[in-house]
Amino acid sequence: MKNILTTIALLFFIAHLYGQELKGKVTNPNGEPLPGVYVSVLEANKHTVTNAEGLYSLSLRAGTYRVRFSSVGYEVKIQEVTVPAEGIALDVTMEENITQLAELEVVGTRNLNRSIVETPAPIDVIDISTITAKTGQLDLNQLLQFVAPSFNSNRQTGSDGTDHVDPASLRGLGPDQTLVLINGKRRHQSSLVNIYGTRGRGNTGTDLNAIPIAAIERIEILRDGAAAQYGSDAIAGVINIVLKQSVNELTLNANAGMHQAKYRFDDKNFDGQNYNLNANYGFTLAKKGFVNLTGDFNFRDHTNRANTHPDDLARREFGDPRIRNASLYFNARLPVSTKSYLYAFGGTNFRKGSAYAWTRFPDSERNIPAIYPNGFDPIIGSDITDHGYTAGFRTLAKSWDVDLYATYGHNRFLYSVRNTLNRSMGMSTPRQFDAGGFGLGQFNSGIKFNRFFKNAFRGLNLAFGSEFRLEHYNIVAGQRESWDNYDPRFPGGSQGFPGFRPADEIRASRNNIGAFIDAEADISRSFMVGAAVRFENYSDFGSTLNGKLALRFAFTDKIALRSTVSTGFRAPSLPQIYFNSTVTNFINAQPVEVLIARNNSPVTRALGIPPLKQETSLNGSLGLTITPLDNLTLTIDGYYAKIDNRVVLTGQFSDQDPDIGQELRRLRVGKAQFFTNAIATTTQGLDIVVVHNASIGKGKLTSTLAANFNRLTIDQVKTSPRLAGKEDIYFDLRERYFAIAAAPQSKINLTLDYAVGKWSALLRLVRFGEVILANWNYDENDLDIYSPKITTDIGVRYAFSKQIALALGVNNIFNVYPDQSAPSLTESGGAWDPVQMGSNGAFYYARLRVQLPNRQK
Repeated sequence: MKNILTTIALLFFIAHLYGQELKGKVTNPNGEPLPGVYVSVLEANKHTVTNAEGLYSLSLRAGTYRVRFSSVGYEVKIQEVTVPAEGIALDVTMEENITQLAELEVVGTRNLNRSIVETPAPIDVIDISTITAKTGQLDLNQLLQFVAPSFNSNRQTGSDGTDHVDPASLRGLGPDQTLVLINGKRRHQSSLVNIYGTRGRGNTGTDLNAIPIAAIERIEILRDGAAAQYGSDAIAGVINIVLKQSVNELTLNANAGMHQAKYRFDDKNFDGQNYNLNANYGFTLAKKGFVNLTGDFNFRDHTNRANTHPDDLARREFGDPRIRNASLYFNARLPVSTKSYLYAFGGTNFRKGSAYAWTRFPDSERNIPAIYPNGFDPIIGSDITDHGYTAGFRTLAKSWDVDLYATYGHNRFLYSVRNTLNRSMGMSTPRQFDAGGFGLGQFNSGIKFNRFFKNAFRGLNLAFGSEFRLEHYNIVAGQRESWDNYDPRFPGGSQGFPGFRPADEIRASRNNIGAFIDAEADISRSFMVGAAVRFENYSDFGSTLNGKLALRFAFTDKIALRSTVSTGFRAPSLPQIYFNSTVTNFINAQPVEVLIARNNSPVTRALGIPPLKQETSLNGSLGLTITPLDNLTLTIDGYYAKIDNRVVLTGQFSDQDPDIGQELRRLRVGKAQFFTNAIATTTQGLDIVVVHNASIGKGKLTSTLAANFNRLTIDQVKTSPRLAGKEDIYFDLRERYFAIAAAPQSKINLTLDYAVGKWSALLRLVRFGEVILANWNYDENDLDIYSPKITTDIGVRYAFSKQIALALGVNNIFNVYPDQSAPSLTESGGAWDPVQMGSNGAFYYARLRVQLPNRQK
């Protein structure tokens, strides 16, 4: 930390004070001056806005630059200019194009004239084509895991449905506390609620891997609470995925990779083979419109890392599931007048997975040796379908940007179990079962108005609008053999994953309506103030009102202070309210249910558990943006998030409990757990990002250092009056450590990217901080401690021509693993919990890219 502070202090003293002047005038097609045009120099991190006479000026070193001009309702224009020692004038005429409105938007601000570096909250912008050209991650979660330090996602194993849908989070908060947008519109969540053996336990989240990387142009990550701007789920921040709009070019990618095998029971050198094929093509529509299409197929095979402790074997198959993932996405716009256009985007994803459950050994009471003499490893299958489509109309009406839109998304998750049995059926048992599943649908519609008043203060942006959302959720039962018990002497249901039963089935829905107003004013050239207020009313828990204040003060054109403070909320998801799962055990020949009880069930009512309500938050951030040199930027942002009434899944309450056992026995419930607003937490942290560009020889080196330091504390565990004093069951020791360790204490990424001629190379070091978890011993003196680790990625790319390029590389080239723990005591049943870089080791990959331009354009 001392070194970081020393570096920051030095940067204040080495600011560039002198340079040549680039100036000019920007006009419309009629020759009239255009005020409020955003002018940015791409190579120098310089930017300004034209004044009332359309004039601008920037101080630059002598050299060649690309200058970008953008304004609402006009074509984005990029001009290359060489600035001599005496300076130069560059005048520009802008061409009208209403379809450019969407390209000027940045998540976190509705001011279309504001750039990333001018926003009052920290935003990461990740250019997907640049990142994927030299790295080996083939799904979106893993790509962001190693690029964005505040983002965390680990592949799970032995955790039922979560093996098939990776949970992801920002700043160590819950997966459902990050809002995901596509092209600025809300994305629906997965129907899966994380239950077993996983971080984010008790949470739902958005399935990012359902969105193909090949369809994405860039990703914007707002690292700030934004519920007052965007509504529920944005407590930790917002991820906005911007789809491609390129035309007249076919891009093909063929990717292949495999893991260096270790800790297997056989002599394989490699496993976890991964293959990906994708294609992207766009064509023009009515001159200034377009349609962009993407097809993507990905196959990922099993890995196995079970052979670590021969004397402590809990699972014979421990590793990644096998996944087949196919997607078809599109993005389109159609101008209908000089000031209006229609737009649509979205796609469908199909996924089939197979993940190994815990081993049933030969002498287990859950095995029939005549069927499986060596025991068996149940395989949990998934059939996941995910749809999401948006259509809208956007126009300029008397200087107001009006956006009318509707979105529908649906996620369906069906389970199957094979290589298994129902022990209570004896030799007549099937070996494969349909186990049922669930679905979640969401319809959103809204209208937004946005306008920039150039003569108010030094510019005022005003936005307001309203949104309506309808959600529905259902659970479907599996075949009877997957859940029923046919002989009370033995466990019933399909081993590995017992099916949902008819009593679990439900259809539920709710709706909500919201309204917001958002304003940003440039009080002076140096001082910006923003404010937002949002009201929402939900049909199940009522109303909520939230607000946000933001400011940015530029001490000089090189140093600025930014800060935000806001309140926020997250509505409990329908799966958290209505999920229900039942397993029947027999005690003294009497059926006793072990269940996860839905929120409004007889069990939760008997225990005095109130209806779920919204989580609430208080967020704050304070940061500095520093540009000491034209080729060097530094941002430092501290953050604070205090969250009350966080929804969690409790531990199991038993019918042997002296206080509530009688009540459970009356209901014939042996053990019960449920979702409830149980804990209050405080998260504090620091984000640091340093970017430097330099010319070395004939090439260019881009160096990026990004770091996140994060600490979460649990302030309070709240129980119902009937369960007072049972906090250690309500939210036990293991669950507390899971919540605290949702992200490493620190994560630091250093990336060096050098390009010269047709060659480019990348070196990336990622340091994962310490993670501490409690194991099945429930002993604070016997914790699983995963010490800090560093992974090293290398990649090289060669462009044979403008159309063909090949990339080769290795992620985690030194084959680093987290520290090992006792498999029988970890949540996952292997030597590692899903932490840090994961437990698959080195990954070798090759990527071939072919771009075929349409020469008839």
